[in-house]
Amino acid sequence: MDTGTHIVMGVGIAGIATLDPVVSGDPTLFNAVLVGAIVGSHAPDFDTVLKLKNNATYIRHHRGLTHSVPAIIIWGILIAGIIHLFVPEVNFLHLWAWTFLAVAVHVFVDIFNAYGTQAYRPFTSKWVAHGFINTFDPYIFLLHIAGIIAWILGANPGYTWLVIYTVIALYYIKRYIDKKEIVKKIYDYYPNIEQVATSPTIKQNYWRVAITTADKFYVGAVENGHIQIVDEFNKVPLPDSTIMELAKQDKNISAFLSFSPVYRWEVTDYDDFTEVRFIDLRYRSKEYYPFVAVVQIDDNMRIMSSYTGWIFSEHKLQSKLYVGDNPI
Repeated sequence: MDTGTHIVMGVGIAGIATLDPVVSGDPTLFNAVLVGAIVGSHAPDFDTVLKLKNNATYIRHHRGLTHSVPAIIIWGILIAGIIHLFVPEVNFLHLWAWTFLAVAVHVFVDIFNAYGTQAYRPFTSKWVAHGFINTFDPYIFLLHIAGIIAWILGANPGYTWLVIYTVIALYYIKRYIDKKEIVKKIYDYYPNIEQVATSPTIKQNYWRVAITTADKFYVGAVENGHIQIVDEFNKVPLPDSTIMELAKQDKNISAFLSFSPVYRWEVTDYDDFTEVRFIDLRYRSKEYYPFVAVVQIDDNMRIMSSYTGWIFSEHKLQSKLYVGDNPI
């Protein structure tokens, strides 16, 4: 989910914590839990700082180790421990429990969008992306805002947030059913399907889909249950060539391939270099595929420049490939 949603979820968890008599009976502990829940609800995304290094590192590791099973435990202990240094008189067990819950909820809700996480590490490094909740869902966010306002106006926080999270749980079930119906229609229509990647949008009735069959990629949109295919590509395996092997060794290409489950590739020869491009098919927007990885290799088989990330125009992509004389 987005940062704003994670933060308001932290407030909601702190509200539910008032049902804990130990927390509700100690104002200092409640304030500590409020801080712990808000920080904990955002902590797994602290790996966003990896963007400061480069996109390849960020894409390869974001929602990876920081969202793993050991990290959930460590985040809870670390955050609660730091807070406890400032208020050593409060009950550490209850402070840790509610902070831990906030961290766990963060990781849990992230597995339901199209981006996904490596939430099951160290048991498996597979990306888990169920693809039926948008990264920013206005209904979920506005329900939290309504809960915060109700709390400010004097509503009982514990029961208010219990009701809100019950509604949200039912909403998740509804969105899961929506996805299952879409996927079933696709399987009924197309033969030899290998996988269907779904990406919900902010609009309730509009989804993006990327379909992989034995020999084709189909990119489509689903609106009001009607599936429209907007692009179709032949599924061509990567060639066993020297230039492709060199491209796969580049850090930007390698990061892209470690993350993207549905992509096509193209090789373009120019006068002085060859460009290898990989295009993720899940995120088509306004007739453009913004998530790409590109490497340019000169005639002496040396990598000139490369880039991976979200780009919404060809001009912007080319400007990213070079900054002065230095490749990104």
